[in-house]
Amino acid sequence: MKFLQPRILFLPLFFMLINEASAQKKVDYTKLVDPFIGTGGHGHTFPGATLPFGMVQLSPDTRLEGWDGCSGYYTTDTLVYGFSHTHLSGTGIADYCDILMMPTTGKPQLKNKDYRSGFQKKNEDAAPGYYTTLLDKYQITAELTATTRVGVHRYTFPSTKEANIIIDLQHRDPVVDSWIEV
Repeated sequence: MKFLQPRILFLPLFFMLINEASAQKKVDYTKLVDPFIGTGGHGHTFPGATLPFGMVQLSPDTRLEGWDGCSGYYTTDTLVYGFSHTHLSGTGIADYCDILMMPTTGKPQLKNKDYRSGFQKKNEDAAPGYYTTLLDKYQITAELTATTRVGVHRYTFPSTKEANIIIDLQHRDPVVDSWIEV
């Protein structure tokens, strides 16, 4: 019996050490994901916030037309027209007639070539389910995230008397009829 006592005391200590060692080996694989892969060439992907099998693909729109911009984003672009909730990834064709949202400051401009903003790659970041950039023209930080069914925008405006969110109901595809009710 005396022979078993030290072994019984050793077993819990052994399992605690093994558990601690395995806990330290856990790797966050989301840190290894690069959402910008495929946004150039003819990959037709977008870097925005989305979840696997999610209903929302919230991402910036950097092109209004053309085959290279059919996902809404192209890696060498330096202008943002706004942010929309649905994008096709890797298809080579645009669809969904997205509603575009664009935060601005000052007097509201209603033409997309007037309200668009430049952005710099050094101020842009993306991770699974998250996207952010700084809109240079307005000094607004735009952050996007998504759940399975909802896209969430967060805009951080500079100190200003006129902050706006432009909602473009005829973005990207021709619109037969549209309206918005607030």
